Amino acid sequence: MTKVTIISGFLGAGKTTFIKKLIEEIYKGQKVVLIENEFGEIGIDGGFLKDAGVQINEMNSGCICCSLVGDFGKALKQVSHDYAPDMIIIEPSGVGKLSDVIAAVENVKEEADLELENFITVADATKCKLYMKNFGEFYNNQIESATTVVLSRTQNVDEAKLETAVNLIKEHNDKASIITTPWDELTGEQIISALKHTSLVDDMLKDMDICPECGHHHEDDEECCHHDHEHHHHDHDEECCHHDHEHHDHDHDEECCHHDHEHHHHDHDGECCHHDHGHHHADDVFNSWGTETPHKYDREEIEAILKRLVETEEFGVILRAKGMVPDKNGSWIYFDAVPGEYELRDGQPEYTGKLCVIGTNVEPEKMEELFLLK
Repeated sequence: MTKVTIISGFLGAGKTTFIKKLIEEIYKGQKVVLIENEFGEIGIDGGFLKDAGVQINEMNSGCICCSLVGDFGKALKQVSHDYAPDMIIIEPSGVGKLSDVIAAVENVKEEADLELENFITVADATKCKLYMKNFGEFYNNQIESATTVVLSRTQNVDEAKLETAVNLIKEHNDKASIITTPWDELTGEQIISALKHTSLVDDMLKDMDICPECGHHHEDDEECCHHDHEHHHHDHDEECCHHDHEHHDHDHDEECCHHDHEHHHHDHDGECCHHDHGHHHADDVFNSWGTETPHKYDREEIEAILKRLVETEEFGVILRAKGMVPDKNGSWIYFDAVPGEYELRDGQPEYTGKLCVIGTNVEPEKMEELFLLK
């Protein structure tokens, strides 16, 4: 089965440059076919990409989403049959609607043995507000239909304008990953992370051996069991004497104490959190807040935030906080915090800044204020 990635973007946003980066850093060694659909232009980007070993299939007489739906489907089937590529990259016309291109692929995907993988929109950070105002229907459709929005020319705007662009995009699509880091600072792995859109919350739950889907911990090769177990483990020989544990019957032969379904680690002086833990789904015990942001911090700001998180309970009982954010000095700050302690370190640029807090009674509005986002 051939995978399909659609890369849309308004005229001049930088689609071809981004495609070249994808091919060089992500799809290198794979057999890739690029289907271009230039709006009335004659293959202006073909030579640029042929050097990367990409087979170009150009269509130069209109827009996929309008006059070329039939030809487009035929071209897809022909490419899949003749070349059997690992990946087809579709670069629609800059004035095309992404939703129509997706629909056109959907119509032929079974016949052509295709799997839709990514819907990417490249947007110029310097022009988001202008284009939304002047070309709303077409421009906004590209934003709304994307699974990942890649902002170009972010190095040319100040932080306030970049945050405005991100907020405008989120108003139209709050599910998509938004890449805000300048492209020359991005690695292929970071782009893949954005395309997969694995949230920091999910990553942290996995780090804590908790299944993001069902809220339980599973042994190796154990499938999600969809029933309510919760075990409270203490990592440093403390007794769990401050709260009651209920034990439910288990339908699968193991004893209650010999398998791990949800872990609440207590790293502060061996005491529990002074609130009752029953055997509940994870969502009943703690909640989380996470966001992606281009906001820049300095180390003093992050340190002050973490002290308030881990040394007080004004924001609820914090189980863990983690993040990677751009530093005002041009580097990146990575941090990790658990009750009673935290650490800061330098790190590599991410596709955008990420923040996450997991605990009990975590209130999103308070988190936004704490992290200086309001």
